[in-house]
Amino acid sequence: MVRAFIGLGSNLEDSEGHVNRAFGELGALPLSRLVARSSLYRTAPVGFPGQPDFVNAVALLETGLAPMALLAELLEVERCHGRVRGAPNGPRTLDLDLLFHGDACIQQPGLSVPHPRLHERAFVVVPLAEIAPHQPIPGHGTAGERAAQLVPLQRLMRA
Repeated sequence: MVRAFIGLGSNLEDSEGHVNRAFGELGALPLSRLVARSSLYRTAPVGFPGQPDFVNAVALLETGLAPMALLAELLEVERCHGRVRGAPNGPRTLDLDLLFHGDACIQQPGLSVPHPRLHERAFVVVPLAEIAPHQPIPGHGTAGERAAQLVPLQRLMRA
């Protein structure tokens, strides 16, 4: 079993409902158990103007799934929530990002772990720091340290 952190986000339809239901669905994945879930955070969209704010969170799973198998399960959960892939950073019913899978460093088509831009995004780092403040972010200290640097830079409120 490894610790895997999943970033959750939604800004279409019932965003809070999508994220809350996804927590339960993550805990029901094969060979997986939901260990912790962050609060929900309402955040401004990044990189695609004119869309609704997001609801974001982070989940911690213990899983026996290999990274690509876990990614396939995450994509299926997104699909069940009506996710349609359009413009990058565009609106979505549910977005699930594999942030960390144990200590693995993976760079292959369709999967980069640790997630390449997570250290730049308060909407990922702050909820991550809430449930795992000592989680290392390679090259950027711990989640708690990085969150303290990012909070003043981006609008972030508890939902």
